[in-house]
Amino acid sequence: MPRLFITALLLASAGAQAAPQDYLYTGSGDLPRLNSLLQRPDIAGAQVVYNWKMLETAPGVYDFSRIEADLALTRQSGKKLFIQIQDRFFAPDARHLPDYLLQDPAYHGGLAPQWDNPGEGKAKAQGWVAMQWREPVRLRYQALLSALAKAFDGRVAGVNLPETAIDIDPKRQQDGFSCDAYFQAELDNMRHARRVFTHSAVVQYVNFWPCEWQNDHRYMSRLFAEAKAVGVGLGGPDVVPWKKGQMANSYPFFHSNKGQLSLVAMAVQEPTLSYTNPKTGKPFTRQEFSRFAEDYLGADILFWSPDSPWLKRAPKHKPSS
Repeated sequence: MPRLFITALLLASAGAQAAPQDYLYTGSGDLPRLNSLLQRPDIAGAQVVYNWKMLETAPGVYDFSRIEADLALTRQSGKKLFIQIQDRFFAPDARHLPDYLLQDPAYHGGLAPQWDNPGEGKAKAQGWVAMQWREPVRLRYQALLSALAKAFDGRVAGVNLPETAIDIDPKRQQDGFSCDAYFQAELDNMRHARRVFTHSAVVQYVNFWPCEWQNDHRYMSRLFAEAKAVGVGLGGPDVVPWKKGQMANSYPFFHSNKGQLSLVAMAVQEPTLSYTNPKTGKPFTRQEFSRFAEDYLGADILFWSPDSPWLKRAPKHKPSS
């Protein structure tokens, strides 16, 4: 989908503007309590994260009532909604896949552990990720995306696919995992989302790839090339100006592809707010986050944690339309 079409679609109600549009970022069920923030004239909408389990109760049996409620709330406020469909989780007890995927042997447990490897210390499980590299699991995820598109394509502003970074220990995996298989699976999901969502934007989050550093497997460069070819937007879960890890991975690719992607949507989430500017010794300000996101990354949209300090102050004025 051409960049200008997406830009017109998302900015129609607010008018084209140089600075990124600001959205709230939150989890499912939290948007009603954030309604006062949603009403702010400087907030264009919300991005809400929904885990797979809450959306599919049995094979092919879907419950989208939470998305419908959030969509109704944003529409009442004249705002837009992005939906993120989460298949990876970052706590040991977070296993938010439908029960059938966890129990049916055809899916090999559905989830693979993510591992924390603290130097020479003993590795421990720190979360889970759906085995997208196993075709039966991936096809179920794609069926969910198809059902979501049937219900919401053109009604929501966009759909976000989760970040590419996972912490899989290949030595521990006996379920067909390989870095190449995972990379191809993520591309397959991205292409599928673009095929079924023909009106709403599709944004793939990318920050790191397992097994890769500084594009040494060409995963990062190939993803950006594919995203441009099929009209998928890209983004990421963290805007930390000049952070070394990201500068060795996704950030330079956003910079070199400025103006060439259909959409760039970045997030300032809770952990991001804890980083300090090494030049000032103080937490990064809204202006510092926004300037880096716009000038270096080419962001069109920023999804902000409700804990962002600037959201605790009244807006200065309504953006011109």
